[in-house]
Amino acid sequence: MKTVVYVDGFNLYYRALKNSAHKWLDLNALCEAALPAVCEIVRINYYAALVSGRRNPSAPRDQNVYLKALKTLPNFQIHLGTFQTTNRWMFLVQRVRFRPESQQAAVPNPEFCLVEKREEKGSDVNLGAHMVGDAFTGVFDHAAVITDDTDLREPIRVVVEEARLPVTLLTPVDRPAGELRMTATHTRNLRPYLGVSQFSDPVSGPKGPIAKPAGW
Repeated sequence: MKTVVYVDGFNLYYRALKNSAHKWLDLNALCEAALPAVCEIVRINYYAALVSGRRNPSAPRDQNVYLKALKTLPNFQIHLGTFQTTNRWMFLVQRVRFRPESQQAAVPNPEFCLVEKREEKGSDVNLGAHMVGDAFTGVFDHAAVITDDTDLREPIRVVVEEARLPVTLLTPVDRPAGELRMTATHTRNLRPYLGVSQFSDPVSGPKGPIAKPAGW
């Protein structure tokens, strides 16, 4: 069964990888382990955005190394959206408390506060549009989607109900969103396969070895 996998990169990272020892993830090995043997993976599409170093100065460098490792995989395509970090005034809901010099004091509760807002733009839209377009142009017999983002429910529904093709939800969480689980044809949990689906260290690249980032 000709299969294309669509990977919501940031959702996978924040739901399953951020606080784990499995960041050096070989997505081809992961998909082969998680999907039935009947699935012939003809392409993996990875959707993400270039991160900011505003909070973590090493993050852009680490991400770049990982993208280089992913580019060594066969039939793998990276689709980059944009990542925006801005300061915005937003309504404050809860009062903050702290303990200066062992004495608890309440911080006055202002109506608004200035916050740092980080947003990924374009990835979900690109993933959904590509999956629906591929379904109606005969690119796959079966799609698999790595996400727990309910914004992708509608494109999954269109593929299942209108294109009449099966979609497997490869969930990065133990309890996937009900909307996604009920819309997809099948659901499989990725967590049992993360540890056994790691790249070698280093990865053999076209311009030399690619070493796993320090701390990963």
